Amino acid sequence: MSSGDVEKQLDEMNRAAELGGGKERIEDQHRKGKLTARERIDLLLDHGTFNELDKFVTHRSNDPVMDKSMPLGDGVVTGYGKVDGRLVYVYAHDFTVFGGSLGEALMKKETKVMDLAMKNGAPIIGLNDSGGARIQEGVSSLAAVSEMFFRNTLASGVIPQISAILGPCAGAAVYSPAMTDFTLIVKGTGQMFVTGPDVVKAALGETVTFEELGGSMIHATQSGVAHFISENEQECLSTIRKLLSFLPQNNSESPPSVESPSDTGADDPELNKLAPEEAYKAYDIRKIVQRIVDGGDYLEVHAGWAQNVTVGFARLAGRSLGVVANQPMVLSGALDVDSSDKAARFVRFCDSFNIPILTLVDVPGYLPGTDQEHRGLIRHGCKLLYAYCEATVPKVTLIVKKAYGGAYCAMGSKYSKADINYAWPGAEIAVMGPEGAINIIHRKEIESSSDPEGMRKQLAADYRKKFANPYVAASRGIIDEVILPAATRPKLVAAFASLNNKSEFRPSKKHGNIQL
Repeated sequence: MSSGDVEKQLDEMNRAAELGGGKERIEDQHRKGKLTARERIDLLLDHGTFNELDKFVTHRSNDPVMDKSMPLGDGVVTGYGKVDGRLVYVYAHDFTVFGGSLGEALMKKETKVMDLAMKNGAPIIGLNDSGGARIQEGVSSLAAVSEMFFRNTLASGVIPQISAILGPCAGAAVYSPAMTDFTLIVKGTGQMFVTGPDVVKAALGETVTFEELGGSMIHATQSGVAHFISENEQECLSTIRKLLSFLPQNNSESPPSVESPSDTGADDPELNKLAPEEAYKAYDIRKIVQRIVDGGDYLEVHAGWAQNVTVGFARLAGRSLGVVANQPMVLSGALDVDSSDKAARFVRFCDSFNIPILTLVDVPGYLPGTDQEHRGLIRHGCKLLYAYCEATVPKVTLIVKKAYGGAYCAMGSKYSKADINYAWPGAEIAVMGPEGAINIIHRKEIESSSDPEGMRKQLAADYRKKFANPYVAASRGIIDEVILPAATRPKLVAAFASLNNKSEFRPSKKHGNIQL
């Protein structure tokens, strides 16, 4: 065969592989408002950096129907490239080939790039658009999918793992994305469910649509499976790029930093106005976060789920930072089952990847009631305590207003080994709020008083003066410094700078046994 023939054959095979399931199926993908696997990769990666692997792999099924079609690539595009000049590995399901179903050869392609990502200490990004395990390949498909779960587990806490749900993600296909660090989902087209509507109908007699069962809003606001929700695929892929900008390549590196802004040492008088004087008046804690961090740039994670706590990434003096804060706008910022899970997992991620943690506290306690207790508030609530106590990255905590009871202990307190604890002058730190405390301590006096309401107000004022203020905690070294709100940013910059070389160890063990 001449060199010209060799070149022609290679060109034809490349073209065939790049067509996937063919022009008609590509057009059908576009009609659904979805991009193809290669179009997605082109948007995600820096231009011209993608290097494809296993482009000519074909399936291994002996099924008579499958034997009639042997598309090159077998339903997934895999390889490596760069995002903002940094190496990443990627796989993208090709829905035009057997509906992106997960067969043995396809999964071996995915596990190969996972192995390479681990070896080279680079993030792995999965662009999911799959009908689930390939039925025609039976147990071979399930075995191959299970190999991916094993690698997700090995990679956890070693390299960042990010999943985008850009189409259906069903059955066995959902578990791998759920095991990754961050899951993004697109409105209207992204869906995740273990059993589809037809199975639900047959098993339970329940009629439900794909969106009602496992659509984007369900997972972004109710189940907590999705960390980010996007209007379209372009926004989703852009969010992945932004998320990566806050993260290190692997657990042995520090997060990337950018040039420090010029205002890191300047006071900000606007902060004096953001937290109301009234103890239980609602306000948006995110406005305080945005005044503190560089350029007001705060990438909120799980924004639609468990909104009584906000978590996300920002920069302070050019360096990546994880932020955890109670949100008084929702449930007065009280901790409950879901918010404890949300914050605990975020803290553990930051600790895994050397990202310092800033905690802003305004918490009246754990949410009371039979619903929460019966759902396991004790079990879930201790996850947050565990996460903070386990974390050895730099931890700085600022008590903005209320910090009561066990919830105070859980929110990055001195007891959970936060390195530096600040408080604003109006902060209240106590076993419980003044109103609740005096009703217990002085119940008989109040009941026998001729002016119970007046007595309550006076006793509450006395309680705040004696117990619920930052100076009592500061006198015991539990609060390191009481600071004015305007001075918050320069104080935090200095605090984290002092912790740059922090070294802290925990007892040697195989792993802890966190309450799950």
